[in-house]
Amino acid sequence: MPLEEVILVNTKDEEVGTMEKMLAHEKALLHRAFSVFIFNHKGEMLIHQRAEDKYHSGGLWTNACCSHPRKGETTEEATHRRLMEEMGFDCPVSERFSFIYKAELDHGLTEYEYDHVFFGSFDGKPRINPDEVSDWKYISIATLTESMKQHPEHYTEWFKIAMEKMNANNIALKL
Repeated sequence: MPLEEVILVNTKDEEVGTMEKMLAHEKALLHRAFSVFIFNHKGEMLIHQRAEDKYHSGGLWTNACCSHPRKGETTEEATHRRLMEEMGFDCPVSERFSFIYKAELDHGLTEYEYDHVFFGSFDGKPRINPDEVSDWKYISIATLTESMKQHPEHYTEWFKIAMEKMNANNIALKL
């Protein structure tokens, strides 16, 4: 199996090269990423618990899916690929906002990402990939926000930042 590469970018999200994924996380180099937020018809968000043996942040709760686009793949194309790989479904998505963050993680890794956040709508039951996901649920934004305040250690770093930006700008109200 070939090593997964990420697209290195500058702070304007302009491609500057590629690098093996783990090396980019070890060296804390800025790279392109995406996060997908999925909502059901009730306005609840689909979140999942990362599999315990993920290379970082295992066992933490996060958005429906997240990853990195591959060279030659648009970020939106990558969202559809990863939705299928992680959650076993696909749906239309649209980009709502983006942000840059840097966070030290477990296992000596650092996420330094230009994260594009996409929203989609899905009411079904995911067919989770157990290599990626250990649990999932739909949750109201109010309940999720309160849980993140009470137990921030249960959530991934990027998800906490993205939720803060979404709530501060009332982006979920614009579904």
